[in-house]
Amino acid sequence: MELSLKDRTYLVTGGGSGIGKGAAAAIVAAGGNALLIGRNADKLSAAADELNAGLAGGEVRYEPADVTNEDEVRRAVDAATAWHGRLHGVVHSAGGSLTIGPITQIDSELWRQTVDLNVNGTMYLIKHAGREMVRGGGGSFVGISSIASTNTHRWFGAYGVSKAAFDHLIKLAADELGPSSVRFNSIRPGLTRTEMVGPVFELPAASEDYKACTPMPRFGEVEDIANLAAFLLSDAAGWITGQSIGVDGGHSLRRGPDISAMLEPLYGVDGLRGVVAE
Repeated sequence: MELSLKDRTYLVTGGGSGIGKGAAAAIVAAGGNALLIGRNADKLSAAADELNAGLAGGEVRYEPADVTNEDEVRRAVDAATAWHGRLHGVVHSAGGSLTIGPITQIDSELWRQTVDLNVNGTMYLIKHAGREMVRGGGGSFVGISSIASTNTHRWFGAYGVSKAAFDHLIKLAADELGPSSVRFNSIRPGLTRTEMVGPVFELPAASEDYKACTPMPRFGEVEDIANLAAFLLSDAAGWITGQSIGVDGGHSLRRGPDISAMLEPLYGVDGLRGVVAE
């Protein structure tokens, strides 16, 4: 099966590195054009230069924008649409977590900021990109969620909670905008080699526990996620919408990771079970 995104234009959030950058590479390789957005202009510029130099097919541009700022999201969507006159789809990879630790000791402001990033930022993007895809006669929105949205990850704070909301928002948009031929799906990666999760690979106790939780005998690579994203953007996935698809080596069959060895030095054994010193 050959996937063609020829002469189509896509917006890729978090496009300066990791899964976002990998998805942009897959889009360009399939003939599409990708507008990268993110908060770090230097990182975006370097990613665009690398992708334009190394890949045949489409073209890559970038537009600095923070997805938690609705005005900046609107501006980025307008720029992507104006580039070739139509927005065909989105890969929404921007997201993350600003804090981890026992819920009884969580920093409430960092909790709010994580929810703002993963939930509100997604809503702004769906709101404005959705309008343009409806106007254009259809499109495909692919959100990068997490296995943490379904399997509890102790001490991950707002991350899994906000990714569960993320998946529900994707399904809601699929239901509402399906009559306008706009599709929405999310991908739930397992542990994937990116800058964001680099520290996990450097801690033997954490990485070994991830291995014990994953049936397949390797960790995920960016290409594993990008390949599915390109498929979901394409016409080959034209009757797939409202789905949350795991790309996790089977990790979701088991349990969330045990990162107690990372956190015990900070909070102590009692702290990890919710005890707060008076």
